[in-house]
Amino acid sequence: MNHVGREAEPDKRMLRQGFLAVRSRLTAGDLRETAEALAVRALELPELARARTVAAYVSVGSEPGTLALLDALHARGVRVLLPVLMADDDLDWGAYAGGGSLTRVQHGGRMALLEPAGERLGPGAVLAADTVLLPGLAVDRHGLRLGRGGGSYDRVLARLERAGSDPALVVLLYDTEVVDDVPREPHDRPVHAVVTPSGVRRFR
Repeated sequence: MNHVGREAEPDKRMLRQGFLAVRSRLTAGDLRETAEALAVRALELPELARARTVAAYVSVGSEPGTLALLDALHARGVRVLLPVLMADDDLDWGAYAGGGSLTRVQHGGRMALLEPAGERLGPGAVLAADTVLLPGLAVDRHGLRLGRGGGSYDRVLARLERAGSDPALVVLLYDTEVVDDVPREPHDRPVHAVVTPSGVRRFR
């Protein structure tokens, strides 16, 4: 394994704990307010204005809220794909058909996720996306994203690269989660933009 990867993982664990601790102190009011601001900012993105298909996700817990954004995209007639976590931590996909189309799924001892209840479209469905919205805990000035460590989205990004697919990659975060540097590993791929409640920052 690359030396950089060995060095990065303990650092990443500590960083994740720090960002999650800050998120855990957010109130219900904070979450509601930031979700609304995030949706407004994201909907201004040309990458979303032009997109016919967007791969997104349903926020859970204290993650930056995505439901208002999903509903706005769906109302625009955009095809919104949402992930379904598989046993090996890879992601299958299903289409979003409004709030009533989601079902709560408990994955072992981890947090419950809201997933699309309809037809499974297969892991390759993400290749049709014009824009992919990624969860994360932080992004740095180079566009490198710090994820939760499960590796699901690393697989998605590798699948896109193997297929020669080049959708816009956008991460949704709180303002305090845009930082100078996050530890880098050889497989890490930079995102193209970060949206926070106060604005948008681009990396390409």
